[in-house]
Amino acid sequence: MISIVKDIVNNIRAKEQAQLSRMEHGTSEPQQRNKKENFRTRRAYFYWVTREQGSFDWFKNIMNEVAERDTNRVIELHNYCTSVYEEGDARSALIHMLQSLNHAKNGVDIVSGTRVMSHFAKPNWRNVYKRIAMDHPNTKVGVFYCGAPALTKELRHLALDFTHKTSTRFSFHKENF
Repeated sequence: MISIVKDIVNNIRAKEQAQLSRMEHGTSEPQQRNKKENFRTRRAYFYWVTREQGSFDWFKNIMNEVAERDTNRVIELHNYCTSVYEEGDARSALIHMLQSLNHAKNGVDIVSGTRVMSHFAKPNWRNVYKRIAMDHPNTKVGVFYCGAPALTKELRHLALDFTHKTSTRFSFHKENF
């Protein structure tokens, strides 16, 4: 998944550079479109869900690179640490409050050590699908899951459910380990 995020960032950058180059040379359309200019991703949502905060270290540099280079905010990153207290627990609320204050003051998340704010507990996947369906009506949305098989069934079911109930078409893909 990290390589997909890096590829999206690189494709966005290449497309922007090609457009700037055309503007500098006074041309509106390229003579031949290359692979980078045909890049069709308009928005990407990346959810990193882990039990241990140390796992965020695996791609800390990538999260910071995305935060710096993705000036058009094409990629939306979400970190979830599930070993912390359940959402709604008073201790979790205190941690979240301290974290929010630190992030607002310093621009760095205290859990991941990046510019990407971490959440606690598991994501509410139904709400995630709902928000994406509402934000992207009449579009095709690829859902790519990499992780333990336990979550595969729920994510596939939600993709089918929201495909049937909304105008957004979700296409589910998975890689289990």
